[in-house]
Amino acid sequence: MIIARKTTRDLNEAEDVNAVELSGIHIAFPLQGGGTYEAVGETNLVVSDREFVAIVGPTGCGKSTLLNATAGLLKPAQGQVRTFAKPLSGLNKHAGYLFQQDSLMPWKTAIDNVAIGLEVAGTPRRDALEQARVWLGKVGLAAFADRYPHMLSGGQRKRVGLAQVLIRHPKILLMDEPFGPLDAQTRLIMGDLLLDLWSADRKAVMFVTHDLDEAIGLADRVIIMSAGPSSRIIGNYTIPLARPRNMADIKSEPQFHDVHREIWNALKEEVLKGYRQSEEVRP
Repeated sequence: MIIARKTTRDLNEAEDVNAVELSGIHIAFPLQGGGTYEAVGETNLVVSDREFVAIVGPTGCGKSTLLNATAGLLKPAQGQVRTFAKPLSGLNKHAGYLFQQDSLMPWKTAIDNVAIGLEVAGTPRRDALEQARVWLGKVGLAAFADRYPHMLSGGQRKRVGLAQVLIRHPKILLMDEPFGPLDAQTRLIMGDLLLDLWSADRKAVMFVTHDLDEAIGLADRVIIMSAGPSSRIIGNYTIPLARPRNMADIKSEPQFHDVHREIWNALKEEVLKGYRQSEEVRP
């Protein structure tokens, strides 16, 4: 029995709310000496409100580029980005972005790093610190509020970064391999923490990862992108695993392995293609 199946999502399909709509977008970058490099070819993607979508694909296939377009950090050469039915112009004020690298300010304590997003938006410092303390508690760091980033482990810094983003209550959460630098055990813990926080207040999530286990464990849908240039979406898989989920225990379920096998069969050739391309350009 096929557990996961490819689906074609009509951009005009009736849904409650679409948090993100990428409609016919092409993303290209100028090259030195003239010309352009098309990183992402024609791409259509819909992410519904409250939906968790993971994006996987070979290195350099444009996964992060899609996030950057959704965040309003770059403008597609063609096509349109819409958020909550409105064309995106400038930065996406609905989105919070968690990057792979730490974005904490080393001269500020954990609580100050979490509070600063509210402070710059005009929240009085006392109120911002009070809310930051609550969020540090939610990510399990209530006792570490006065520690500086260099005094925290990699996993603890990620928890601070997650609180730093979520304290502003974004409607869309963009995550670019946020747990990539962590060891395998810490990644499982962070995955469970993310699921707990997301389940309490479900947001639309676009989660980029190279880890297929992580993508399946977290997401409602897994999107596969082809190797570049002109990368495009070649797979769209619904994940039928029940929620709530535990990132370690879910791997023992037969459905998990069925889903993993089907998606990997579609993904592996693109990974090999991307690897061959990287070998060809190596000096």
